[in-house]
Amino acid sequence: MKSSLVDSPSMAAQLLKRVAAGALLSLAAVGAQAQEMKVGFVNSDRVLREAIPAKAAQTRLESEFSKRQKEGEDSANKLKAAADKLDKESPTLSEAERNRRQRDLVEQDRELQRKRREFQEDLNQRKNEELASVVERANKVVKQIYESEKYDLILQGDVVIFASNRVDITDKVIKALNAQGAK
Repeated sequence: MKSSLVDSPSMAAQLLKRVAAGALLSLAAVGAQAQEMKVGFVNSDRVLREAIPAKAAQTRLESEFSKRQKEGEDSANKLKAAADKLDKESPTLSEAERNRRQRDLVEQDRELQRKRREFQEDLNQRKNEELASVVERANKVVKQIYESEKYDLILQGDVVIFASNRVDITDKVIKALNAQGAK
């Protein structure tokens, strides 16, 4: 007679119970270890939208670039008005005068486009500088929270798909940045 690990249905049931109990104990041990791990999450978009230093940076950028933006808009409006005037007067103008005014408009448009590009490049550079400053300060705050509250892991930004309020420390980061002020 062949011998097998399981000689009877009652032995099979007992073996199955032991395997299930072992699996449950393993899962419980993993769960206990996971509960001991302290994890946090920071929503960097919210920090950059809601923190006082981020709002102050946005205000600085607006005040620094608002004059140039208005000048660009005024130039664009003048150019459009000149183009409309040329269209209106075109039938009564001589060929030479129409061509001269069209060349002037083309040259003014090129100048306007150049100024727009320079404006956008300058604005982007300053935005990056201001953003880097706010991010650096926010990272220092996150590190302080990490060390003082003894976190094992803090995730930030686009890496996390879902995070419960239990692990979201964004409010703490914003509150700490706000306490520091705009600087």
